[in-house]
Amino acid sequence: MDNTSTIKFRFATDTDTQLILDFIHDLARYEKMDHLVVADYDTLHEQLFIKHNAEVLFVMKDDIEVGFALFFHNFSTFLGKAGLYLEDLYVKPEYRGQGIGKRMFRQLGRICQERSYGRFEWWCLNWNEPSIQFYKSMGAEAMSDWTVFRIDGETLKGLK
Repeated sequence: MDNTSTIKFRFATDTDTQLILDFIHDLARYEKMDHLVVADYDTLHEQLFIKHNAEVLFVMKDDIEVGFALFFHNFSTFLGKAGLYLEDLYVKPEYRGQGIGKRMFRQLGRICQERSYGRFEWWCLNWNEPSIQFYKSMGAEAMSDWTVFRIDGETLKGLK
């Protein structure tokens, strides 16, 4: 990254709802899952800024949002502490390879420390080798002893 660039972080506000939605679509296209995005402006606004179910942190280069992280807290019963669960981290392709993702990751780590969180966790698609290598370079370890399960859609509605 050149020395004339300024990297800053800021938390999203309700006026950022469309920008967040745009980043979500960019990420979904990258992951070849754009057809799965059903989030819309109103739902996102309600979930993030009225119900406060998650937070969004932007990384900015020269005052332009070039990436985002959407996260929420989870809880470890064994640690007796909350943790940070990273749902999505995305840096626009033209800004990759400049250390921005590393800076974002370190900022999320600082948030964990400031909030006394016990863990920083996320999932990664198995085919996403560039991200896997990035995470490993940051000291992350794959949790090979765990299997992810999910219930959603009609099955979730059927749980009464």
